[in-house]
Amino acid sequence: MNIAALEAMLTAGKDSALLRFGLGKAWLDAGNPVMAATHLGRCVALDPAYSAAWKLLGKAWLAGGQPQAAREAWQRGMNVAGSKGDQQARREMQVFLRRLDRQALPGNEPAALKAAG
Repeated sequence: MNIAALEAMLTAGKDSALLRFGLGKAWLDAGNPVMAATHLGRCVALDPAYSAAWKLLGKAWLAGGQPQAAREAWQRGMNVAGSKGDQQARREMQVFLRRLDRQALPGNEPAALKAAG
C-alpha cells in the first residue's frame, strides 16, 4: 500500500498501531526518517508492547541523525521484546546498539567528519 492510501486511512479516522507502523515503514523506505519517527512514535504510544515498532523507531531516529534517541528506542524495545519472549527482535536490537557503540568510539567517525576535522 502506498503512503497516500495509508494517510487517507488515517485521515478517515482508522488510527491504529498497525496503521502507524505501516506509515512509519513506508516513510522510512521513502527516505523521510522524520515522518517515519513521528508515526512510529505514535505506534508505540498506542501499543508499547510492539517490539518491531521499537526496532524500526530506532532505525528512523538513527537515519534522522538522532543516535541518542535511537539508543533509547532500542533499549526500550529490548525490554519489551525480552518480556514478550521475542528473542529475535531483542537480539537484532542488541546488534544495533553494539554498532552504535562502535561508531561512538574515538577514531570511528564517518569519513566526512574526519575530513572536516
